[in-house]
Amino acid sequence: MREINTREITSTVARLCQEANFFLPEDVQNALKQAWKKEESPTGRSILGKLLENASIAADEKTPLCQDTGVAVIFIELGQEVHIVGGNLIAAVNEGVRRGYEKGYLRKSMVNHPFSSRINTGDNTPAVIHTETVSGDHLKITALPKGAGSENMTRLAMLTPAQGRQGIIDFVIETVDKAGGNPCPPIIVGVGIGGTAEKTLLLAKKALMRRVGEPSPDPEIAQLEKELLERINNLGIGPQGLGGRITAMAVQIEVFPSHIASMPVAVNLQCHSARHKEAVL
Repeated sequence: MREINTREITSTVARLCQEANFFLPEDVQNALKQAWKKEESPTGRSILGKLLENASIAADEKTPLCQDTGVAVIFIELGQEVHIVGGNLIAAVNEGVRRGYEKGYLRKSMVNHPFSSRINTGDNTPAVIHTETVSGDHLKITALPKGAGSENMTRLAMLTPAQGRQGIIDFVIETVDKAGGNPCPPIIVGVGIGGTAEKTLLLAKKALMRRVGEPSPDPEIAQLEKELLERINNLGIGPQGLGGRITAMAVQIEVFPSHIASMPVAVNLQCHSARHKEAVL
């Protein structure tokens, strides 16, 4: 049994919250560069160039890529051979978010009583934490700051099995089309298929953490990703919704078995500032 102290968890979360907001992952930068090469609209190419410049400035000056530094979504893979010592795991993660957002001068966006008073919590807690028990003696932490512009475009459909593959295509395309420029394209389209309502929504968000443009290892799913990306980029929404060829950099799908009488589908869009950082303790 391996022991991991909550102090280490807190310091790691604090660091990841800052790094995720300051440094755009290399795979996302490469996808933006490819988008710039493919974009036919002069306005779209100009926007993509500015996004790459913005990423460079943010990294050099350690300033946020976007003023919306998001809800702190934290994914934890907890090895079953790990014993957390020194306190509570969830409390340690929230303390890390608190410190990271304060030290990094990141915008605090969380509010209590969201349907009434909406008073800011002042430190961007509580985080949204997803914990999964896995084999081994490691603890993997992934910080995914999620801005409201893209998160607000999330959609869930409880399709019938009879609607099949075409039903999924129609729903995803309709979701992106209606979102327009709101999620700050070029976007990454996370799609969850199967499970239950809450499971498929989680699958869609987890799909955003895959390397951009890395196809599913399942050939059938990979083909669906390719077809959806082509159709989305024929919508003409373009960078920042101002028209163009590149509306999405990638479509990434995660699938889970479902009940014989249902086919849940969720779409979670990620803006061009596709931020996430991970660490393994």
